[in-house]
Amino acid sequence: MQESLQLKVYKFGGASVKDAAAIRNLGRIVQEYGAGAPLLIVVSAMGKTTNALEEIFQLAHKGQDFSGPLAVLREFHAGVATELGVADEAAPAGSAAPLLATLFEQLGDRLATLLPGDYDRQYDQIVSFGELLATCIVAKALGAQWLDCRPLIRTDHTWREGRVDWPTTERHLLAALPDLLAHGPIVTQGFVGGTASGQTTTLGREGSDYTAAIFAYCLQAKSVTIWKDVAGLLNADPKFFRDTVRYPEISYQETIEMAYYGASVIHPKTIKPLAVRRIPLLVKSFLDPSAEGTRIHDCRHGLLAPAFIRKDGQCLVSFESKDLTFISEENLEVIFGALAQVRLKIHLMQNSAISFSVCTDFSAYRLEKLLDLLRNQFTIHYNTGLELYTIKNYDAASIQRLTEGRELLLEQRTRQTFQVVCRGQA
Repeated sequence: MQESLQLKVYKFGGASVKDAAAIRNLGRIVQEYGAGAPLLIVVSAMGKTTNALEEIFQLAHKGQDFSGPLAVLREFHAGVATELGVADEAAPAGSAAPLLATLFEQLGDRLATLLPGDYDRQYDQIVSFGELLATCIVAKALGAQWLDCRPLIRTDHTWREGRVDWPTTERHLLAALPDLLAHGPIVTQGFVGGTASGQTTTLGREGSDYTAAIFAYCLQAKSVTIWKDVAGLLNADPKFFRDTVRYPEISYQETIEMAYYGASVIHPKTIKPLAVRRIPLLVKSFLDPSAEGTRIHDCRHGLLAPAFIRKDGQCLVSFESKDLTFISEENLEVIFGALAQVRLKIHLMQNSAISFSVCTDFSAYRLEKLLDLLRNQFTIHYNTGLELYTIKNYDAASIQRLTEGRELLLEQRTRQTFQVVCRGQA
């Protein structure tokens, strides 16, 4: 497959399709850099559409009026389609169906019929519309084929973080994609998949990178390129840190470490399938597409510049034994089980004689479920509105730079990694 197909996979995130001008720029990149080989384009929801859909879903789930925000979202997408000249035919190639209007009709119907409970399953059915809406516009603007990936990327029923059934997905993609690619570029959705029963799942926030890796792995692509608004893989987010450094190349292993700790450029699950088949991942700027970017591949390099990784919206939860007994393995088993049950991921943990603390993403819904499970066994304290910082390959200067002027609540270091939880700065 690899020798005959030589597939390129491009992934464009929300910022690169945020409006009509951005989509035109995407078209120029595809025309100039995507020619000469079969091309699969994975597209995220436009701009802040996922956030908007989450807010609309919250209103609908609570039985509140969502018609206003939904109308705003509809007008935004219709306006982009009009500006691109595809308003009357934002539909898959060869179809006369007004796909954009059809999708909004389906979205409205689903929002109007939400049932109490089953929160995560219904979240997936609603929020996944962002990618469907974006791709129907982008595909028509490019004159490319529109592909619904939900019947092809098979997952289990782990809502909001679907686990991929790799053998089934690979079989589906190998059966469907080569013939389609022979007829020109394909535009498909990131972030979403589907169950055997036809229900939509999502692969986790920012999961479009992972989607690109799934297609690349199954089709043995020549390369994957992620187009971002930064010059490549940087040692820090330039929105929060000055004097950032670009890594010209970096190994799969080092990138997995950075992604695990929350580096925003790459989704944590993206690297493994690419590393297994030695498919290079290129991180390039859609603002300066001719620039070198970063090549992530099987390589060796010397000591890298310290990497600063920031995660906001964090919660520090501490569990204390009510009778002042030591926190034992049995206690930890109960706490870990409850965290897994409510699907709160641990980013950092630390224990003392009678307490155990974890740092997780804050979710009021999941935290309340955790308290319900454990408050009878433990005294529980928590702080919200926190930030978690990680330094990979730290030195004394990088620690001083990070911690100076911040109120530290918890810190931890290993030979290569320093982490600190602190209060968010106003």
